Amino acid sequence: MSNILVIAEVRGGVVKRPSLETVTAALQLAAQTGGKVVVVACGSGLDAACAELRKTGAHKVVAVDGPAFANYSGDGYAKAVVEQFAANGAVAVLMAHTAMGKDLLPRVAALLDASVITDAVGLACEGGAFTAKKPVFAGKATMSARATKTPFCASVRPGTFAPACSPSDAEVSKAAAPAGDLLAVVKEIVASAGGKVPLQEAKVIVAGGRGLKEPQHFKLIEDLAAAFGPGVAAVGASRAVVDAGWRPHGEQVGQTGKVVSPPLYFAIGISGAIQHLAGMRTARTIVAINKDADAPIFKVADFGIVGDAFEVVPALTAAIADVMKGK
Repeated sequence: MSNILVIAEVRGGVVKRPSLETVTAALQLAAQTGGKVVVVACGSGLDAACAELRKTGAHKVVAVDGPAFANYSGDGYAKAVVEQFAANGAVAVLMAHTAMGKDLLPRVAALLDASVITDAVGLACEGGAFTAKKPVFAGKATMSARATKTPFCASVRPGTFAPACSPSDAEVSKAAAPAGDLLAVVKEIVASAGGKVPLQEAKVIVAGGRGLKEPQHFKLIEDLAAAFGPGVAAVGASRAVVDAGWRPHGEQVGQTGKVVSPPLYFAIGISGAIQHLAGMRTARTIVAINKDADAPIFKVADFGIVGDAFEVVPALTAAIADVMKGK
């Protein structure tokens, strides 16, 4: 068989948006292989997550449900996924390129004696061989990699595909967690401040850089993000800002931070260093605001405003707030 296995990331009983996007990538790939899409979710209390995954158009959903999997366990989840890989006649494994995906998919690949193509923005199966496209050289070029054998494992860049939404009569089954002691067990997860939209799931990212001059000026960035309404926009930051201690590392966008591809990205007071561009240049629409007309960020921006952020951003915030009120 030529089935495609998708590892769904479930947190707090909710399927993460990048996983829904990965199902879309899998459905497109399965159409080329002639196989089906099987989604595997690991955790505890997965009924709601499985109901949501049935709405993606996947052909089968498998819940590996058990108290031992209440919190993420890299080795335990990997063993469970490999068991389902064999049981469902899969030839490829896909997962979103998130923090969890970066940890779990390589473990799965190791158990399958396979390699991993990370951060893919395009997938295909040509002549029975899998290929993947991914950005290289800080996003300046795109490389096409061809797998020489199966199984094929790839992580998909969040924001590249639209979330899957195609209700189906997918079979939902439950599987027991693998027997044996887990090498590591997560005892506690300390969550960051609630109510914030994760960077890699945000439809809009408003990022600020050193051009804001002082950490307290990030209030401009927060206000602009808030103008889009709850659950829409997230605040991002450049590496220089994070290194200076102005913002937490979780907000850093770039090669050593998070790689994002939102529908709309604001770069405010960010010059556009290569490191930062590598993390956001695949956003669908980029708006740059900088008083330096020669800033590199304007080379990748779809819309550019040369001006003082302290004058432009408040006016932009007010305008967007008015538009959102009129929806």
